[in-house]
Amino acid sequence: MGKVFKALNKAMSNPDDSASPPASTPEPSIKTERQPTPAKRETPTVSVTGSMDNTSGVNNWDEKLVAFSAPSSIITENIRHLRNRILHPPSGGPALRRVMTTSALPGEGKSMLCSNLAISMAQGLEQHALLVDCDLRRSSLAQMLAVNNSQGLSNYLQHDRELGEVIRQTGLPKLSLLPSGPRPMNPAELLDSKRVGEMFDELSNRYDDRFIIIDTPPLPMAAETTVLAEQVDGIIIVVRWGRAAREQVKQMTENLNKDKIIGVLYNAFEKYILRAKLTCYE
Repeated sequence: MGKVFKALNKAMSNPDDSASPPASTPEPSIKTERQPTPAKRETPTVSVTGSMDNTSGVNNWDEKLVAFSAPSSIITENIRHLRNRILHPPSGGPALRRVMTTSALPGEGKSMLCSNLAISMAQGLEQHALLVDCDLRRSSLAQMLAVNNSQGLSNYLQHDRELGEVIRQTGLPKLSLLPSGPRPMNPAELLDSKRVGEMFDELSNRYDDRFIIIDTPPLPMAAETTVLAEQVDGIIIVVRWGRAAREQVKQMTENLNKDKIIGVLYNAFEKYILRAKLTCYE
């Protein structure tokens, strides 16, 4: 696992998960219209391919989604290695169909890794991917993928919308997004509700070829992240090189189920890397 994560360190992630312009840091060594609410709701048909069109499409995606923009790059190839560890765990067990990313601090690149991993998963021959933005405090996935965020997970959790109404297309076949929606007043309480477990069970049970990739808040800063960790099969911890202290990372691993931890990714990003340092194997 170490080789995969060390190679990924060199570039790939946005240092600010809120999608604001990244600060340059040294490279490490290693629309929608609101659908009419029916008078009487029936059990919804959940469409993981997206019930709401993305009119922007992939042309407006964030340039740092290298799994799409630079498919032959070394970075993307190492993301594929990470994908393969999810599809074929070293333990020999079944594929990890629910995977979450978290971090020690804001701005460490967890959302960018989450998005690139989901793109890579959707590019596989058989897999479909659903990105779920559970970072209700500081969401960023909708902006990265140029998707409308006026309605999303927060609306569903507050019973304002059914699940099939808030899943969006991204412009890439086999990749859908459940955006965060408007920031709620009580994100921890919403994500600790019974409705969250029901949602993940519904998505997993209805579609056996869907992989759910979940972006969550930094673990030490949000109580709901520990709760969300109970809903997943695998956890990736993203740490920006030179920021989080070793003790912080150690404490995170102790607060999570160690059997679920896929690995710790030490990560850093410089803007010029995308243009100058994405090399290809041809």
